[in-house]
Amino acid sequence: MKKILVIAIALIAGSFVFAHGGKTVDAATALNNLKTGNSKFIKAKKGSGDISPARRRDTAKNGQHPYATVITCSDSRAVPESIFSCGIGDIFTIRVAGNVVDPQQLGSIEYAAEHLGTKLVVILGHTNCGAVGAALEEVPVEGYIHYLTDDIKAAIGDEKDYAKAVELNTRAVVSEVQKEFGEMVTVVGAIYDIETGEVFWLE
Repeated sequence: MKKILVIAIALIAGSFVFAHGGKTVDAATALNNLKTGNSKFIKAKKGSGDISPARRRDTAKNGQHPYATVITCSDSRAVPESIFSCGIGDIFTIRVAGNVVDPQQLGSIEYAAEHLGTKLVVILGHTNCGAVGAALEEVPVEGYIHYLTDDIKAAIGDEKDYAKAVELNTRAVVSEVQKEFGEMVTVVGAIYDIETGEVFWLE
């Protein structure tokens, strides 16, 4: 057990060293990269991100240097690496149903900002979100799912419109992340349309 623990600590420490050796991308450039990537995705028939053996070797040897952090839903139809035409090591992705945040997600954002140098955090909601749909239903939610729907219900209040509820939930998470990290990062909200592939950026 001690050997395993030592190895784990060494790996984590090593990732810190590699991360600080990369180039930091400012929030405006990162956002433009994502917008450009989404434009490519809308027209694409297959992925265009760099997933080559050379890219894998480079990130294995030199560490990861993502230019943005993306918090999005676990929905299998909303894959941020594809949506933004990203390859290996381009974005730091945090996925949880309903794109809600708790201390674990906040810790992941903090890690990416402090140790990987990401300056932009995107909260990406999406159309037809099952977690938001569950929160809109008038029936009690059983099991662990209620931890998700309770947060979403608090965010959407009395709203009954599906699309508006998705936006309210996304905006609530944006506000929460902004409150926690202040000027450390730039936080932007967006909604992904699972049918058209387009990302709509919230003002």
